Amino acid sequence: MIVRKASSFQETTERVRRGKLDMSDYDSRLKNEIEHGQYLKEKGAGDIWGWETVAGKKRWARRVDMLTSHIESTTRVLELGCGSGYFTKELVKTDANITAIDISQDLLDMAITKVQSKNVNFMIGNAYEMDFEDCSFDTVVGSSVLHHLEIDLALKEICRVLKPTGSALFTEPNMLNPQIALQKNIPYIKKKLGDSPDETAFFIWDIKRRFIRAGFNQDLIVFPFDFLHPNIPKSLVALIEPVCSFLEKIPIIKQISGSLFIKAIK
Repeated sequence: MIVRKASSFQETTERVRRGKLDMSDYDSRLKNEIEHGQYLKEKGAGDIWGWETVAGKKRWARRVDMLTSHIESTTRVLELGCGSGYFTKELVKTDANITAIDISQDLLDMAITKVQSKNVNFMIGNAYEMDFEDCSFDTVVGSSVLHHLEIDLALKEICRVLKPTGSALFTEPNMLNPQIALQKNIPYIKKKLGDSPDETAFFIWDIKRRFIRAGFNQDLIVFPFDFLHPNIPKSLVALIEPVCSFLEKIPIIKQISGSLFIKAIK
């Protein structure tokens, strides 16, 4: 396995740019994700992901709170799929000991430039075979990362590197949402909206089953949330936001919201 780790900004930049990935070590899915990283770097990751609009920033702030509220300064954190450093930039504010990994050298370059903090180490890493000892981390977190991966392989490895009673928290797309279902299953729409070829979304019952099968406690928390679309015009956000919050309180309707929050304990 090929991993490059660094303890300083300059050293990290040098090693990441110098690192050579032997593509024979990775399956076609990982190759596609590496190529997608190049695309995101060229087109602008924040614009593709919808985080730069007024509504997008509100959605993002909510995710950050959901994924970091359990983290303390003494927590050892693994961020899986750190991408261009959007979430890493928020994670470092917790003062925790953070390791952030991604398979895309292009996105990692962006993250290293964006996040220059002493409490984070960036690494090139394969989520299916991570270069960490068993029981290394208190928590593993990620924003919209699992749906890019071979989920069963990734969950098994996440469980391995977590300490006993350690937690895994993720926000992921909800396959019951009509737009998400179209976007993840129709190749033309997927490509048009900037998705990678293999990414998908999850049903609540299926993702629960997979976490349990990977070795997590059966007391999983998985719930749908988020009707606030990133493309809502700035002038309408204040009007539509309360409506979105109301929809999340309706048991049947909330099932088709755009995202899933997942919290699992080993």
